[in-house]
Amino acid sequence: MDAQKMGGPAARVGDQVQITKVTLDGDKIIFEINGGIRDGRSFRDHIQLGVGMPTPITNGQSGQVRMGTYLELNFHKPMENLTSADVKMILAPLLEFDKRSVTQLYTETLPPETQKAIAERRALVGMDREQVLLALGHPDRKYRETKDGVDTEDWIFGAPPGKITFVTFAGPKVIKVKEEYAGLGSQVADPIPTP
Repeated sequence: MDAQKMGGPAARVGDQVQITKVTLDGDKIIFEINGGIRDGRSFRDHIQLGVGMPTPITNGQSGQVRMGTYLELNFHKPMENLTSADVKMILAPLLEFDKRSVTQLYTETLPPETQKAIAERRALVGMDREQVLLALGHPDRKYRETKDGVDTEDWIFGAPPGKITFVTFAGPKVIKVKEEYAGLGSQVADPIPTP
């Protein structure tokens, strides 16, 4: 409880965690999550190196609390015939064993047409910056301008020759998406006739 007050929760909904140790202890199973709770001290905190004035060797995090936790399942009886599937089912309210990232969880909360556009790697009018980043990644270039008192920002994806996508934002939302194909269709020289 003191560690939570000092450093906050060990994980939030959607965070990826790692079970770093499992201990079977009589009628209980103890899971160490993300390395457990440790005070951050290392054997390196006790080593000094230097000529003249000794300098402690540290990793820059000396004394910081490492934010993991412990989870204990107490059965109050012998754990005969307990399978890993049983343990997963017991832990299901706390841990999800299907690997899904925070991004996947966020995407699932979006309207179906936005989810489809992200899956197809397209931008739509009405998307915000985070949704465009999910769909298209980081832009190759950005361009800002003020026209008729309206500040806009263009995100440009791609380069000639090929498809170039222009995504225009006004405030936090996309107001225009334009795709062009640049540098394609230029004439190809006639092949040299062979004798």
